[in-house]
Amino acid sequence: MKKLLLLTTGGTIASVESENGLAPGVKAEDLLSYLNEINAEYTMDTKSLMSIDSTNMQPEYWVDIATAIYENYDQYDGFVVTHGTDTMAYTSAALSYMLQKILISRS
Repeated sequence: MKKLLLLTTGGTIASVESENGLAPGVKAEDLLSYLNEINAEYTMDTKSLMSIDSTNMQPEYWVDIATAIYENYDQYDGFVVTHGTDTMAYTSAALSYMLQKILISRS
């Protein structure tokens, strides 16, 4: 069975409703429950890198994401990074320069 590492950065997918709008509140492990079809075909581990709204994404966080992938590259067959949509294009560009072969998907 292939092995994937789920890296979380925050965003709407990892948020819960509060009286002030959305707030961070879903842990990386909790996101696995959304991925039943993937869990049936892959072994998945999780690592929470940060829990931020993507409007607060900074260049040093791009380095953190790239470092987490680089340091675990030989242990996994692939990586899934959850990310908010507001700055995903910037993060995608940065990671493509740091990691070369990378596929970014948004939904």
